[in-house]
Amino acid sequence: MTRVEIDGTALLTDQYELTMLAAALADGSAHRRCTFEVFARRLPTGRRYGIVAGTGRLLDAIERFSFGASELAVVAPFLDNATVDWLADYRFTGEIDGYREGELYFPGSPVLAVRGNFAECVVLETLILSVLNHDSAVASAAARMVGAAGGRRMIEMGSRRTHELAAPSCSRAAYLAGFDATSNLEAVRSFGVPGAGTSAHAFTLLHSGADGAHEAEAFRSQVRALGVGTTLLVDTFDITRGVATAIEVAGPELGGVRIDSGDLGVLARQVRDQLDALGATGTRIVVSGDLDEYAIAALRAEPVDAYGVGTSLVTGSGAPTAGMVYKLVEVDGVPVAKRSSHKQSRGGAKKAMRLARGTGTIVEEIVYPAAGPTPDPGEFEPRDLLVPLVRDGKAVEDLPTLADSRDLVARGLISLPWEGLKLSAGEPAIPTTFAD
Repeated sequence: MTRVEIDGTALLTDQYELTMLAAALADGSAHRRCTFEVFARRLPTGRRYGIVAGTGRLLDAIERFSFGASELAVVAPFLDNATVDWLADYRFTGEIDGYREGELYFPGSPVLAVRGNFAECVVLETLILSVLNHDSAVASAAARMVGAAGGRRMIEMGSRRTHELAAPSCSRAAYLAGFDATSNLEAVRSFGVPGAGTSAHAFTLLHSGADGAHEAEAFRSQVRALGVGTTLLVDTFDITRGVATAIEVAGPELGGVRIDSGDLGVLARQVRDQLDALGATGTRIVVSGDLDEYAIAALRAEPVDAYGVGTSLVTGSGAPTAGMVYKLVEVDGVPVAKRSSHKQSRGGAKKAMRLARGTGTIVEEIVYPAAGPTPDPGEFEPRDLLVPLVRDGKAVEDLPTLADSRDLVARGLISLPWEGLKLSAGEPAIPTTFAD
């Protein structure tokens, strides 16, 4: 049996990063001073903003990006001895600036700038993009779902629909974007995300048999173990009978019931009426089952208290790639740019500012040359977007916590004009202006 255990991060990369390194070391260009930038050329169809996520995980991953004996054994067969020796001593010693984790971004936003020599920067490309693309995609989808939910409780349940090692980072990104809890216990341990979960259909079937005659036994067992505040899954068999049995067992103080299938809007109204008639007016209704932001928005008028979201958040159409790329934009102070059709980049190191009205509503994002003058904000209030993240290869002190970043997302969404919160297809509501 083959076991996959990942401690260091140096092999979370593509082979061509190291073959480029070898060639650059051989021809002497490896030590030229360079700036690489991360940006998205466009947003996925229908998206009007993105959320920068994964920065905290990325800085930890860069700190652990080094080549020990086991990593060198993998790369030595296709590299020359000089390159292997260089990798054995590798530690990133450059600088990184970036948008704060939890910041909104738009097409062309320079969300990360990496400065150092070519060799030490180029080998980080795949690691940087894999973390930022994954976490930003999940966070961007999650933020839309949180907005559609209108303040109702959101629980991330996507662990069984994604890779086991990706599941905790999905939970973290969803929590950053406004979800309230996760079912994934590794996310609870690693990132401090609040945990949630009670039971699945298997527990009901274990006690009740094929016809559901003893469904009450499953409910009774769960209430004994978890207390009357628990949430009972009532749609394993007949939902009307399930609700009646749940209240018969737990009484009108039952914490909640969960509906996992069917026409959720119709069933939520039916269950609410039934619960109220049974005196369980405080019992919450939780719905789950292939929800996305559109389904959640459609349920806003229904008596739903909480949503459990999995598949559409962590994989598939609900969380498309963020589309970020990592491009060389400056060599020895000289701007360089890719000119390919449909994949152009803008040369030169950049800064960015966001302009807002006095009310806080965002009106524009300006991206301008780092070496040039700061654009005049006119009547609007400016805010610099790029902040120091790494200096001399070390993460700067007092970086935002996950709670800080979660708060930044909430404040950012409030600052969007109403067009930016639409779920329908359309261009980003905030224009990105590139100043010469």
